[in-house]
Amino acid sequence: MVDDCLFCKMVAGTIPPDTVYEDDEILAFRDIHPQAPVHVLVIPKRHITTLNDVGDADAPFMGRLLLTAKRIAEEMEIADTGYRAVISCNRGGGQSVFHLHLHLLGGRRMKWPPG
Repeated sequence: MVDDCLFCKMVAGTIPPDTVYEDDEILAFRDIHPQAPVHVLVIPKRHITTLNDVGDADAPFMGRLLLTAKRIAEEMEIADTGYRAVISCNRGGGQSVFHLHLHLLGGRRMKWPPG
């Protein structure tokens, strides 16, 4: 855990998220500034700063992270109509909280190209 990390504080329970899923390794919660009718952040409970910090040994975990996003999309009934799963990396990629997280967005038509 990193003391000044917003998402680590959510994992620790000092800042309560609007949780939609939780297990031993993953926490998923609604975004406080949603960009779509469904906007959920799926995060590892252990602090990983960016996608650049993921290594080969993390491959099984990253697969679980994606499968968790898929499961949430199914539970929120956006899987069949479509959704977007986005991981931003570093400031130039749009990352603003430096704790790895996946944005699950759906419930409306997504446009291309994004932002």
